[in-house]
Amino acid sequence: MTAVLAITVPFFALVLAGYLAAQRRLLPEAAIPGLNAFVLYFALPCMLFRFGAGTPILDLLNPAVLAVWVLCALLVVFVTIAFTLGPAVHLKDAAFGALVAAFPNTGFMGVPLLAALMGPAGVGPMITLLLADLFVTSSLCIALAQAHDASGHGARDAALKTLRGTLANPLPWAIAAGALFSVAGLALPGPIDAVVKMLADAATPVALFTIGAVLWRAGQHAHTRTPPGRYLPVAAIKLFLHPLLVFAVGAAAVRLGAPLSAFQLAVMTLAAALPSASNVSLLAERYGADNGRVARIILASTAAAFVSFTLLATLLGVQARG
Repeated sequence: MTAVLAITVPFFALVLAGYLAAQRRLLPEAAIPGLNAFVLYFALPCMLFRFGAGTPILDLLNPAVLAVWVLCALLVVFVTIAFTLGPAVHLKDAAFGALVAAFPNTGFMGVPLLAALMGPAGVGPMITLLLADLFVTSSLCIALAQAHDASGHGARDAALKTLRGTLANPLPWAIAAGALFSVAGLALPGPIDAVVKMLADAATPVALFTIGAVLWRAGQHAHTRTPPGRYLPVAAIKLFLHPLLVFAVGAAAVRLGAPLSAFQLAVMTLAAALPSASNVSLLAERYGADNGRVARIILASTAAAFVSFTLLATLLGVQARG
């Protein structure tokens, strides 16, 4: 466990630092969107480009990894909605709760954390999972959130809008560009490569710091006070049911002959055990959902994940290789 803690403690400590910096106004609230934009549009795309360029294309888009992950995401979404939907939680809020239950913080936290724990070989599966959640999980949940639209076209229009938003997201394009360089055996010219490397090196610490700041901001802008019974069960689904389901479905797929290695299954299970994606709170606010509930699910899952993720990595026998 000591080797795992040596990796996880700094990651979660940076999240806490961002939260405290925002809470104590050392980081002005007006600066948080700028930090988020720097990570999303500059640092993280450069990091993903470098990972993509250095990873074989079949590792970036592994069909077995993709199939197991998408199936489990769909199961988590519908189980969460079925479990939480009721008089106090309407479909829009249940759908956003399902999104935070099924969408781990893969980009800002998962890719660098799993690369540090599992080594470069862990990057390929993580990028596959990130693409699946960007294109499938988020589109489905937002479409379900808008399914109450009286026109009858709300779900379809919301799904198309989300898909267009995903295509405007720089992360998939950075991954695609990296994959193209990997397949073609291309390399960036020296000065450009140096700039990309500098931005990529900034991605992990700034992204983790930003997660904490975004979580604080989400709590400040929450419109409701949510009883623990409405958010803690969803956080538990994220941290316990999701990884358990991925491990069980992945193991069954292996027994049925799917080309899925034990290493890939371990990466997927740990990815599912990550806390909820922090930026979902911004989506909930944009679509008029109960962002107070969503923010508390994300905060609870992030705080508890330090213990649950570390224990799971130890149980899986992970030896830090980063």
